[in-house]
Amino acid sequence: MRRSCYCGEVTAEKVGEAVTLMGWVHRRRDHGGLIFVDLRDREGIVQVVFDPEHGVEAYETARRLRSEYVIAVRGEVRRRPPGTENVDLKTGEVEVPAVEALILNEARTPVFPLDDDRPVSEELRLTYRYLDLRRSSLQENLRIRHRGYQVVRAFCDRHGFIEVETPALTRSTPEGARDYLVPSRLYAGQFFALPQSPQLFKQLLMVAGFDRYFQIVKCFRDEDLRADRQPEFTQIDVEMSFVDREDVLGLMEELIAAIFREVKGVELHRPFPRLPYVEAMAIYGLDNPDVRFEMFLVEISDVCQETAFRPFAEALARGGQVKGIKVKGKAEAFSRKVIDDLTEFVKGFGAKGLAPFRMTKEGPQSPVAKFLDPATLEGITRRFDLKDGDLALVIGDSPMVVAEALGRLRVKLGYELGLIDEALIRPVWVTDFPLLEYSEEEKRYVAVHHPFTAPLDEDLSLFEGSPEKIRAKAYDLVINGQEVGGGSIRNHTREIQQKMFDALGFSSDQARQRFGFLLDALEFGTPPHGGIAFGFDRLIMLLTGAESIREVIAFPKTQRAQCLMTGAPTVVDTVQLKELRLKLDGS
Repeated sequence: MRRSCYCGEVTAEKVGEAVTLMGWVHRRRDHGGLIFVDLRDREGIVQVVFDPEHGVEAYETARRLRSEYVIAVRGEVRRRPPGTENVDLKTGEVEVPAVEALILNEARTPVFPLDDDRPVSEELRLTYRYLDLRRSSLQENLRIRHRGYQVVRAFCDRHGFIEVETPALTRSTPEGARDYLVPSRLYAGQFFALPQSPQLFKQLLMVAGFDRYFQIVKCFRDEDLRADRQPEFTQIDVEMSFVDREDVLGLMEELIAAIFREVKGVELHRPFPRLPYVEAMAIYGLDNPDVRFEMFLVEISDVCQETAFRPFAEALARGGQVKGIKVKGKAEAFSRKVIDDLTEFVKGFGAKGLAPFRMTKEGPQSPVAKFLDPATLEGITRRFDLKDGDLALVIGDSPMVVAEALGRLRVKLGYELGLIDEALIRPVWVTDFPLLEYSEEEKRYVAVHHPFTAPLDEDLSLFEGSPEKIRAKAYDLVINGQEVGGGSIRNHTREIQQKMFDALGFSSDQARQRFGFLLDALEFGTPPHGGIAFGFDRLIMLLTGAESIREVIAFPKTQRAQCLMTGAPTVVDTVQLKELRLKLDGS
C-alpha cells in the first residue's frame, strides 16, 4: 500500500474517494460488532471503522491493535451517520470503513498518555521526548517554529541579505558567559570554543564587503539555566553596512512585524516605542520592562531625607534611594502574611525589607509610621497619590537593588492581580545603555553588551575620566517583558576600538592575543556597520504562548544542562582522552 493523503486531510470533500492512510493508533474502541480506531498522523486524526461486513481480514487485524501501533488502512471515505459527527475535529464529518489493514509495527504501551490535556512530569517527558513530540501541542509548536524560519528567510532575501554560515569551532574569547571548550587532538593542550554568537565573524563579513548578512544560527553559552535559557540556542543574526541605529531599528521592526503577522496573524503597531535605558530603570526598574500595564516606580528619596526610619536613612546616607510602587484599590488583598511573603520575595533580589503604606478612611497606616514625622508621612501619601483602598510598597537600598527588587515585584503583582492583558503584544526598544559598568569582582570595567559596541559620538570624550558615563549605540527589543533581541552599532575604526580595549583594562598584548585579527581587519577599510541578534527560541515562545523555551525546542536540555533522553553529558572512553592528551582529576 502507498499512502494517498494525510489523516488530517480526510474531510467532507473526499466523500466517495478511495484513500490509503498510514499513522498511529490514537484510540481504539471495540463496540462488539464494530471496532473504531482514531488514526493519527502529523496533520490530525480521522476515524476508521472496522466492520467484518466490509473486510473480514481487516476486522481481524483491528482486534490485535493497541495504542500507538503503526498501521496502514485502505477504504472509501463516507459521511458519518447523522448525530455522530465530531465538531471538534476537522475530519469529524467523515469516517473511513477499512477494507484492508496492515500492521506496520507494534508498540509497547506508552509510558505516559499522549493526550495534551493530561499532565505529565517534565522529567518523564524529556526522557521519552520522541513520544512527547507525538503530542499535538508540541507538533504545533514546532510547525510554528518552522513557519517562523521561512518568514525570516523570505524577508531577508527580499531585502538583500545574504545567508552565510560561520564556524562552529572558533577561538575562545572570554569576555561574557563561559565558553564551551572543545579540545584539539592535533594540537595538544589547545582548545576550540563553540561560539557564544557569530559576532566577530559577521563584523568581518562587513569588512569583506557583503553589506547585508543574516544567519539562523546555533549559539552556545555555559551558564546557569532558567525557563527562557538553554546551553544551546538559536539566533536570528543580522549585520548591515553603511547604516546608523535608525536604519537597523526600522528594518528590524519590519522583520518582527512580518513574523507576528504571517505566523500568528497579529498586526503590530509601528513604529515601536523607544525607551532610554535610564528611563526604563527609573520607571520600571528593569531593562526588559513589561509595558502592558502601568504601576510605575515612584521615588520618594527627597521626601524621606529627614526620616528617623533607619533602613531609609542608612540607604540615603550611602547614596541609595527610597522608591516604591502603588497598588491601586486592592489594599484589602494584602494581609500581613501576604506582605511577609512579598518581603521574602524582594529579599531574594538583595533588598533588606519592604515597607507597606496602606490608605484607609482614617488616614495612612504603616508599621513604620511611628518612625516618620507627620510631614514625611504626608509627603509619602501625596507623592503616591494614595486614596482609600490604595497600598504603597516601599524599599530603601542601593539604586540597583531598589530597581531590580521593585521591578520584579511589579511584574509579579501584575500577573497575580490580573493587571496584564495576556492577549496583548507590546514591543518596546530600550536604547542608550551604558557602554561600561564597573565589576567589583574583577576590579575593572566590563562591557555591558560586548567589547565591540560603539559609544555615542557625543560621549567619546568621557573615555578620559568618566568611562562609566558613556552611553552606547546599543538597543534591545523587549516584547511583553521578554528581551528577544539585542544589538548595536559597532566600532569600525581601530582608534575607537582600541579606546574600548583600554577602558576594559586590556594590555596591548592581551588585545593583540585575543582580537588581533579584528584589529588588523579594522585597518583595511571597514565600513560603518551594525546589527542585531534575536533569540529565535524566545520569539517562538511568545508566538505559541509557551511558558518555557523547552516547549518550542525539539530536543531541549534540562535546567541542569542534561539531555535525559540520550544521557548527555556522559563519560567518554579513556582511549578518546588519550588521543586528546587529557587526564581527569583522580584518574
